[in-house]
Amino acid sequence: MTALDDFAAGLGGIAFSIDPATIRRKSRDWYSISPLLRKSLEGKLGDIVVTPKTKDEVIRVVALAARHRIPVTARGGGTANYGQSVPLHGGVVLDMTELSGVLWVKPGAVRALAGTLTSDIDNAARKTGWELRFHPTTKTTATIAGFVAGGTGGPGSCAYGVLRDRGNIAGVEIISMEEQPRLIELRGGDVHRAHHAYGATGIITEVEMPLAPAWNWIEAIVAFPTYMQAVRFGVGVGDSDGIVKKLLSVHEWPTPRLMRDLGDIVPEGHSMMSTLIADISWPDFVEMVAEAGGVVVTSSPEGRGVYGRPLYEFAFGHALFQVQRTDPTRTAIEGLFHASDLVEQVARVHARLKGVGPLRMELRRWSGRLVGSGSPYFRYESEEQMAAIAAIMRDEGVIVANPHASGVRSVGKKELTDADVAFKRAMDPMGLLNPGRFEIDGASDEDFHSKMDVRHESPAIS
Repeated sequence: MTALDDFAAGLGGIAFSIDPATIRRKSRDWYSISPLLRKSLEGKLGDIVVTPKTKDEVIRVVALAARHRIPVTARGGGTANYGQSVPLHGGVVLDMTELSGVLWVKPGAVRALAGTLTSDIDNAARKTGWELRFHPTTKTTATIAGFVAGGTGGPGSCAYGVLRDRGNIAGVEIISMEEQPRLIELRGGDVHRAHHAYGATGIITEVEMPLAPAWNWIEAIVAFPTYMQAVRFGVGVGDSDGIVKKLLSVHEWPTPRLMRDLGDIVPEGHSMMSTLIADISWPDFVEMVAEAGGVVVTSSPEGRGVYGRPLYEFAFGHALFQVQRTDPTRTAIEGLFHASDLVEQVARVHARLKGVGPLRMELRRWSGRLVGSGSPYFRYESEEQMAAIAAIMRDEGVIVANPHASGVRSVGKKELTDADVAFKRAMDPMGLLNPGRFEIDGASDEDFHSKMDVRHESPAIS
């Protein structure tokens, strides 16, 4: 018998599958939106899918896999868009979606099991007058542990920042990858040992998140004759502390037509800003739109727009999915616009990349400052073309991450400090957790990040 046979025999009553179709489905996420990841992750599959339903079952699976030296890749809803949960070296795909449920809600905080959908957490919190500060655009399919392990921000980040900002993750419980697994609670700054580590530093079993007061949100699309008018307006709303907002997403024409579900809501040739505004701030917001030369072309209570889905599903990484439904050749990179003259920095990049593709910009808080995140939606031709676009953006002071890689270091959104490396080795001494993702031992097969010249540190924005 092989080690995998022995492992499967030892699972007892824990649910598992070796069905090829199930393995293929559970070994993928949304990486297909990247032409490079489609190539580099082709054929990467697990050997067995295990679906624990309790924390004790997770511990048993981890201990058994450690005993047989079998790699383990934890997976939530599979909504990551650069292959973070694709097993590079086979082994166990640990499907955490059955370990779910809200454990408690109290004023200002909520705690849930790893596989709980972010929408279920938000719904439970709203019943008490609170809501998640921000959530992924894949709210109805993403698990809370998957969001913490692989996400950055989302709707709400224009007010509360991103997951890496202190205070936006209250606590994380994780299990070490050892024959005698340890259960550890991380709080304060230590939570970032698990954040954006793709499950390579421990299996997340519980997450505690801070909450914000719940509002009745109005979602709206505002049209502007030019892209820079829309950017200038978005920055103005973002800097208006008295306006209660949850989304500021700016898209250049012809993006409104590339998102087919929007139909002809946005007038021909106009750029748009998609937004979520609290009803208490709506009258002031409408006045600001008129003063800026824009037009509210549609508005509705959150989730009830004529386009048939929540408006935030046309923003952040979800927006590229919408664009590719119309034009599959288009892709994007990820630039962080953070200059003190933010509007002017966007204008300079816009001028230099004119004709490459329509720009997209999400406005959000990052280390206490309003920044922009985005790039053009360009038609992919080659790695060299992509690297040239990144070089232009860097030349204008934009920090470029690489969503066409899937390792922690090569993506470039998380700094791997000596403390992170030491924690990884203490929690996973045999290197069995999502191997190849943490890139501390030359295990990654990816080299495109060198062409992108991704900076391997978190941007210091003061």
